[in-house]
Formats: sequence, structure tokens, C-alpha cells
Amino acid sequence: MRAAVGCSDRGHTAASQLKPGEIDWAQIFKKDGARWLHTGGIFCALSETTPLVAQEAMQAAKESGAIVSYDLNYRSSLWKSIGGKAKAQEVNRGLAPYVDVMLGNEEDFTAALGFSVAGLDEHHSKLDPSGFKKMIEAVVKEYPSMSVIATTLRHAKTASRNDWGALCYFDGKFHEAQVRNDLEIYDRVGGGDSFASGLIYGFLSGKDAQWSVECGAAHGALAMTTPGDTTMATMTEVLQAMTARTARIER
Repeated sequence: MRAAVGCSDRGHTAASQLKPGEIDWAQIFKKDGARWLHTGGIFCALSETTPLVAQEAMQAAKESGAIVSYDLNYRSSLWKSIGGKAKAQEVNRGLAPYVDVMLGNEEDFTAALGFSVAGLDEHHSKLDPSGFKKMIEAVVKEYPSMSVIATTLRHAKTASRNDWGALCYFDGKFHEAQVRNDLEIYDRVGGGDSFASGLIYGFLSGKDAQWSVECGAAHGALAMTTPGDTTMATMTEVLQAMTARTARIER
């Protein structure tokens, strides 16, 4: 009966105090050669100035040819003091045209970007990808600059037992990761971030979209079997989890 609970302890952090003009983006992208910028809704919800910093960074990344990814990551507890859901949608829709790779789950796309998922009940008890595909097609139509849109698919049966999958749109086609039914959860915080990093790793490594979404889903699943929101998985474990159908012991 008890759901998982998360607390974003970000008050007065250095990141929340950032303002435009304080970071040398030209150094990062043009001189140091950073190829990918990743940011998202949690950073943009920290203060009135962080969305301006995100936009500044995204513009600099685009000018240098770097890829920009954005995880919507809607957190009502962060947005409530600066305008709530309406402010979240205003900020995210303003930044969306700069995004190449958009990430999020069903609640993120609805609450933070204003796109609903057809056929999704209030308990999010179905992992039917068809509704997500229609939603993604609507997002692509409104924001044609997005070359990749990816979403995790989660049915939280209990706090410690979830069905877990993922879907990725790339180059006009949809790619689905295998669904892990009844995934046993130790600490679910960080599953979405680990999905994002696995997906990004795949694309940065020159892998195709199917490999990348499978990597993200496997990495996210592994992250939820360990404590904390920082991954403890090795590359070998991720590769094994991408193809494994059992939990036989490795010796």
C-alpha cells in the first residue's frame, strides 16, 4: 500500500544560485570540445535564474554542433514555489525548440510539456506503447528539431515490484526495449537518470537506436537494484543484463 517517496534536497545549493554569464560555454564547447549537453526539468525548477542558464548553455551547444538532451523530470515539490505546473510548462515549452533528444515518462510529458497519453488510466497500470507512440508523434509534429524522443514505461505494482520497459523514437521509427515484468526494486530513485545515461552512451558510441534503448533500460533496471541514485553497475553487467533472461549465478 505504501508508495515510494522522494525528497529533492536542493535548497540554497550552488547550482540553484547560477545566473547567465557565469559559465564560459565557449570554453566548454568550442575549445574543450564537449559533444553533448544534458540538462533538464529538475535544474530548471531550482530557481528563477536556472532556466535562463539552461537556455544559455543550450544555445551555445547548438552553435558548436553539440547534441542537446533534456530530461523533463517533473517534480511538483520543486515547481510549487515558483508557479507550479503552469510555470513548468511555460519553461519547458520555451526550451523545447533547442532540444535534440527529449526524455521523460508519461507524467513528465503531460505535466511538464502539456501532451497527454491516450488510454492511460489514473493508476498508470498499463504499459501499452501505442498511446505513447501517438503522444510522441504529436511532440515531433510540434517540435521537429527533436531527432530522438525516449520514455521509460513503468507500472509500479508496489514500491518494491515494478514492470519496467522503455520506448525510443528515432529517424521516424519506434524502438522498444524488452519489458522486465516484476522487476524487484531496492531503491527506485535514479532509474530514469540511468536510463538516460545508458541511452546517451549508446548514441555517443555510434550504436543504433535499438541497442541504445536496450542499454538504457538495462542500466536503469540495474540502478534500481542498488541503494542511492548513482549507478553501481559495470559495463559488463549492463551488457549481460541486456541479453539475460535468467538470474543464474556468474562464477
